[in-house]
Amino acid sequence: MVTASRPKLAVFKFASCDGCQLSLLDLENELLALGEHFTIAHFLEASRATLDGPYDVSLVEGSVTTEHDRERIKRVREQSKRLVTIGACATAGGVQALRNFADVAEYSRVVYARPEYVSTLSTSTPIAHHVLVDFELQGCPVNKYQLLEVLTAYLHQREPNIPAYSVCVECKRRGNTCVLVTGAAPCLGPVTHAGCGALCPSYDRGCYGCYGPAATTNTASLEHALAKTTHFDVDVRRLYSTFNAAAPAFQRAHGLGGAAGDDA
Repeated sequence: MVTASRPKLAVFKFASCDGCQLSLLDLENELLALGEHFTIAHFLEASRATLDGPYDVSLVEGSVTTEHDRERIKRVREQSKRLVTIGACATAGGVQALRNFADVAEYSRVVYARPEYVSTLSTSTPIAHHVLVDFELQGCPVNKYQLLEVLTAYLHQREPNIPAYSVCVECKRRGNTCVLVTGAAPCLGPVTHAGCGALCPSYDRGCYGCYGPAATTNTASLEHALAKTTHFDVDVRRLYSTFNAAAPAFQRAHGLGGAAGDDA
């Protein structure tokens, strides 16, 4: 039931794997509590039932990869009082943004038997390249508790309290031995945004940069540390070319260049 006092929440999907929407569903008990404070007006991952906008908060997962996407995100923005992008695809273009550094037409020719049926832009770009975004929540997928914090913050009309420090802080808090210092593995932790709880370093694996660049990054210093302290012949370009390859700080680090959003 929609009431005047209950704000309307909408969740929209663009080019993505649905993992960030699943993070919202994974809240389970907390999601039920959210349902007592929000009217979930549009969330096709959870229900076919939809309500028309305007929406008080819209969560957007996925990147813009087609002309249809580009027009649709403008309509979503028009219907949304607050628009929050969730995940690496929505905030940095996602792993599919690797297309930005290659010949998409050639990829289509090699992969598809009938490439003439493929309708796509030559780039995969973040939502913020096309419309105004009120808040970006990084991660691949997002941390479900950070997502809960964002929704709670808007419910209480305050700014979300999401840490801006790097994964290294999370490692220290868990008492992990630094895999970069010991030379156990190449690690992007010093330049990657916190949120995963230092999951990979806690199992003696280097950080893969799933949460994108931290608020302040020094990729040049990290590259020096990688060359000095690890026992690996590190291909820096490949190290940064994953989930957040098109994020500006990581893009500069891997040196492939790339295209900006058409409507930036």
